[in-house]
Amino acid sequence: MLQRIFALLLLCELTIGAHEIGTTRVSVVLHEGRTYTVQIVTDATALIEKLQASSGQTPVTESRADHLQTLLPGFDEKFRQRVKLIFDEAVVRPEIAYSIGPGIDSSSAPVATILLSGEIPSTAKRFTWSYGWTFASYAITVRSAASADPATVWLEGGQTSTPFALTAAGPAGTLSTAWRYLKLGFTHIMPNGLDHMLFVLGIYLLNNRARSVLLQVSAFTVAHSITLGLSLYGLISVSPAIVEPLIALSIAYVAIENIFISELKPWRVALVFAFGLLHGMGFAGALKELGLPRSEFMTALVTFNIGVEAGQLSVIGLAFLLVGWQFSDRAWYRSRIAIPASVLIACTAIYWTIQRIGA
Repeated sequence: MLQRIFALLLLCELTIGAHEIGTTRVSVVLHEGRTYTVQIVTDATALIEKLQASSGQTPVTESRADHLQTLLPGFDEKFRQRVKLIFDEAVVRPEIAYSIGPGIDSSSAPVATILLSGEIPSTAKRFTWSYGWTFASYAITVRSAASADPATVWLEGGQTSTPFALTAAGPAGTLSTAWRYLKLGFTHIMPNGLDHMLFVLGIYLLNNRARSVLLQVSAFTVAHSITLGLSLYGLISVSPAIVEPLIALSIAYVAIENIFISELKPWRVALVFAFGLLHGMGFAGALKELGLPRSEFMTALVTFNIGVEAGQLSVIGLAFLLVGWQFSDRAWYRSRIAIPASVLIACTAIYWTIQRIGA
């Protein structure tokens, strides 16, 4: 019974992972001249499919950027229904410009860049945002000409943000910055980083003895900390089109190896270290999108990394509480829990690999 519950939890996570996580980004700039610009970057095909479904039309089958460009402006009024810019209590109607271009390479989906602009009401003191054309979590970054440091939060699709102040209250301070990026690092793992969660779970499932888990997690932590720092300082740069499929492959490898071995081998630690280098570049890509405050760069970098570690330890702790605490010493633990869970993880990771390389 317990192993079925554990598998059900994994399947619930896989359902979340089927959404277009990471394909939507929102950047807001509040200008000194009491104007605003909002840039939404998202998967063009997925957006138009939602707009067509919402309008009762047959979903698009042609995914060329030039064809999608002709379709998107025709859904202007429908698009506006789930996009809200609120200053104090007043909902404003922005000017909107739609643009669709090709992805970063030939295998990537077309990208829609939607620019909203307008004037800020003269007496407004707060800005609130809501965007309902994604089912996934996404980051919104708000920049003000009065402050050098952007504010970044994660929202669920359709969720209304807490109000952003239009005037700067002075520097956020080290403690405020540390707390904000600690939370961002944690939520980048739980609940937003399903691929990283499954990798850590794969580490745990090999052999949940403390020494085995500690050696692998330590190797992973050191490795991703190295590439996270090097990437953010601009010393290394690898395209996400390469990094993301390799991250998915690393998850598949760890899970498949769990099926055939049950004891920690020296090569396993070395491979986990190598895979950690890949995941670190993935973390760096996410952190670059979120933005780092220039005045507190090192504080934000360190606390984001600590938040990532806290998220990873939470995954391990949850796995231990669910199945390891009472059942890891049972004769059937490996055959009924570790192997089936590893098979689920491997199948998911293989699917992600194919999806990410555009096959």
